[in-house]
Amino acid sequence: MGASRDELAELIARHVVQDGREEAAPGLSLYRYSRPTGPLYGVSEPSFCVVVQGAKELLCGRELLRYDASQYLLVSAGLPVVGHVIEASEQRPYLAARLVLDPAIVTDVLMESGVPATRSDAAVKALVACPVDADLLDSVLRLVRLVDTPRDYAVLAPLAAREIVYRLARGDQGARLRQIAVVAGRAHRIAKAIGLIRRSFGKPLRIDALARQLGMSISGLHHDFKAVTAMSPLQFQKQLRLQEARRLLLGGEVDVARAGYRVGYEDPPHFNREYKKLFGQPPGRDIERLRSVAASNLRDTTGLQRERLADGRRPHGVRSRGAQVGHISQQKDAMTRSVL
Repeated sequence: MGASRDELAELIARHVVQDGREEAAPGLSLYRYSRPTGPLYGVSEPSFCVVVQGAKELLCGRELLRYDASQYLLVSAGLPVVGHVIEASEQRPYLAARLVLDPAIVTDVLMESGVPATRSDAAVKALVACPVDADLLDSVLRLVRLVDTPRDYAVLAPLAAREIVYRLARGDQGARLRQIAVVAGRAHRIAKAIGLIRRSFGKPLRIDALARQLGMSISGLHHDFKAVTAMSPLQFQKQLRLQEARRLLLGGEVDVARAGYRVGYEDPPHFNREYKKLFGQPPGRDIERLRSVAASNLRDTTGLQRERLADGRRPHGVRSRGAQVGHISQQKDAMTRSVL
C-alpha cells in the first residue's frame, strides 16, 4: 500500500502546485496545503475523500471527525461543515483527493451488488472516517492516473468510480451509500428533507409542513434528521443561511444588511449576532480578514514560485502572471466551497 500512496502523492503534488483545491477532472478534486489552515466553512456534498498525506479535522454540528493518511472520509448528504487542516508543512504538505458520488452510479452498484438494507439505515450518520485498505487505495490511484489523459478519463472514470463505490459497499458502507442512492425508505426521506431545506433556506421553515410533505411524524423527522446530520432541521437551515450570506459578502455582491435580508433575516442586529456566533467576528470584520488572508496567500505562493525558479526548479503546471493575479478570486471562492 505504501507504493500506491507514494505514487498518488506524487500525482497530486504535480497537478496542484499552489495551496488550495483544483478540479482536476469532472467530479474529481485534488487538494494541497503546505501549512495548517484556520477554519474553512462550506457545505459538503455526497462524496468520497482519501487523504494521502497530512491530517484534517471536520466539524459538523457538535460532531468532530479527525482523518489522516490511514483513513478515508465518506459523506452521504449535503451538510454545513467546518474544516481545519491540522498537519501540513512545506516539506510534507497535506494532500488529498475527493470524488463526488453520482447517485445514479451508487444506485446501480448497490442494486447489482445486492448489499442488504437494514432497519437502522436512517439513523446512520452522514459523515464517517474509516481505515483505507490497499484495494480501495489502488482504485483511487487508477482514477487519478486518468487525469493525465482526458480522453481516457471521459470513458474510464465512470468505471473507476463504480469500483470505488463497490469497494465502499462491500466494506460496510452500504447504509451510507443508500442515503445517496435513489431508493425509497426513511434514509431517502431524510436526504429529501435536506434537499428541500437547501433549496429554500431563505424562507421560514415550518417543521409540521415539512414532516407532512415527507410522510413522517414531527418527532420522527427530528430524530432521524439529527441522527444523520448531528443538527436539528432549524440548526441546519441557520448554518446554510449564514454560509450563503458569507459567500455573498465575500463576493462583494451586497452590503451586510442586504446579505442578511437575502438569506431570510429581517432584523439586521439579529443577523449580526448569529453571524458572529458562527464565524467568531461581525460580518464586516470577518470579510475584511478573509480578503486579507487571500491576498497574503497569493503573495506567499508567488514568492515560493520565485524561489523555485531561482533554484532552477520550475514547478510543473505553474500559472502565468495573469493567472496568478486571478488566483486571489479563486481563493476567495474556495473559502465557501466544499472543505473536505
